[in-house]
Amino acid sequence: MRIGVIGTGGWGKNHVRVLNELQCLAAICDVDTERASSFSRNYHVPSYTSLDEMLKKEKLDAVTICTPASTHFGMASKALAAGLHTFVEKPMTTTVRDGEMLIEAAKNANRFLTVGFIERFNPPITALKQMMTEGKMGEPILLEFHRENRRGENISDVGIVKDASVHDIDTACWLFSEVPKVIYSRVGAIYVPLEHEDFATILLGFSGQKTAFLVTNWITPSRVRTLSAVFSGGVVDVDFVTQKTNIHEGAVTTAPTMPFQEPLMLELGAFVNSLQEKKQPLVTGKDGLNVIRIAEAVLASSSSGTPIYLG
Repeated sequence: MRIGVIGTGGWGKNHVRVLNELQCLAAICDVDTERASSFSRNYHVPSYTSLDEMLKKEKLDAVTICTPASTHFGMASKALAAGLHTFVEKPMTTTVRDGEMLIEAAKNANRFLTVGFIERFNPPITALKQMMTEGKMGEPILLEFHRENRRGENISDVGIVKDASVHDIDTACWLFSEVPKVIYSRVGAIYVPLEHEDFATILLGFSGQKTAFLVTNWITPSRVRTLSAVFSGGVVDVDFVTQKTNIHEGAVTTAPTMPFQEPLMLELGAFVNSLQEKKQPLVTGKDGLNVIRIAEAVLASSSSGTPIYLG
C-alpha cells in the first residue's frame, strides 16, 4: 500500500512515523514548507505543500488526513475525488451536512471512508467490548468517562465537544452497539475570551437503562483518560493511558495483564489490512456522521437547557 499523510503537525507526525514503520508511507503534504522538507529528509519520501500537487504527481492508494477539523471536508473531498481510500482524523467533519456529503462522495468513488476513533483500538477497550458481547459481567448499565487535561495549542477551530468528547461519544456507541435516544448536556468556557467551549458534561441515554456519562474539560492540569463500566454483575475500570484494567466482582478485584500496544499502530495497521483485503474498516463514515450528529445535539441541548431526542 502507498499512503500519503496530509498534515504532519500535532498528531500527524505520529501518522508519518507509524506508516513508515508499516512500510506504507509514500508521501507527505504540509503547508509548512520547513516542516514538510524536514519530514521528507528524515523519511526519504517526497513532500508537498499543495494537496493538489501531491494528488497529481503521486500514485497513491490512500491518504490519512491530520489537518485542523475545519479543513477535513475539503481535504477528504479532494482525496475521494482522486480515487483514494480516505482516513480522516476525528471529527470527520464539523457539520452534519458536510458529513452526509462526504459519505456520498465515498459511495460515488467506491472508496473506503474511515475516521480516527483510536480508542476502539486501545487494547483494554477492545477487551471490554468482547466482554460485553459475551455477557460475562451481566447487563451493561452505565459507562462513565473522564477525559481531562489542558487544551492543545494547535486546537483552535472547534471546541472540546467536537475535538475531545467525540472520542468517548464514539466509544459509548460502539460498546453499547447503538446510538443514544436522548442527549442532555451542560457545556461552557472558563478561559474567557474563548471562541469555543472548554468543558462539557454530557448524558447519553440509550435503550433500556443503558446510560453514558461523559466529563470532558481542558481545565484539569493533569492528564486523565478513564472509563468505569458498571454492569449488573460488577464494575470494570479502565485507564486509557496506562492500559490497565481492574475488574470488580463482589469483594474480589482482578487485574488482567496484557502487553502494552500502541493504539495508533493497531489502528493504522487495521486500516492497511482493510485496504489489502478490500474489507470495510472497523469505523465507517456512518459512524463518523453519527458522532457529529450527537455532538451537535450536545451543543444544542446546552444552549436550550433541554434534552434533545434523536429520531
